[in-house]
Amino acid sequence: MIHWQDLHHSELSVTALYALLKLRCAVFVVEQQCPYQDVDGDDLVGENRHILGWHNDELVAYARILKSDGELEPVAIGRVIVSEALRGAKLGEQLMTQTLASCVNHWPEKAFYLGAQAHLQSFYARFGFTPVTGVYDEDGIPHIGMAREPGQA
Repeated sequence: MIHWQDLHHSELSVTALYALLKLRCAVFVVEQQCPYQDVDGDDLVGENRHILGWHNDELVAYARILKSDGELEPVAIGRVIVSEALRGAKLGEQLMTQTLASCVNHWPEKAFYLGAQAHLQSFYARFGFTPVTGVYDEDGIPHIGMAREPGQA
């Protein structure tokens, strides 16, 4: 059973912040062998939110939602992660369902954007995202920009 949290950054405990940074580092930096500056200054500002999925007190799924400042700019979903130990258990679908529910709840009038790893394009398409860029390189990994218009179910 997964315990889900949808937290404004001000609600993050030190333990939760440590767990999400640890998971992001384990997957994006170590597993994917992609050294980059993960702690980018966006985690603890504005109206940004964090979706956390816990299993037996261990963080196993996570996504970050960045609220855009501009009226016409989309809300950005990023750092979408499922722990290697639980991949294949449909946890990614649950994570995206939780993440999109938070986005719609907080910003129903906004479009949503994500920079997807290119091999996950069909996964995100199941949630209403369509490509809005060509494939581009981000930190040595092919990505594609995808968006979802407001009001999509």
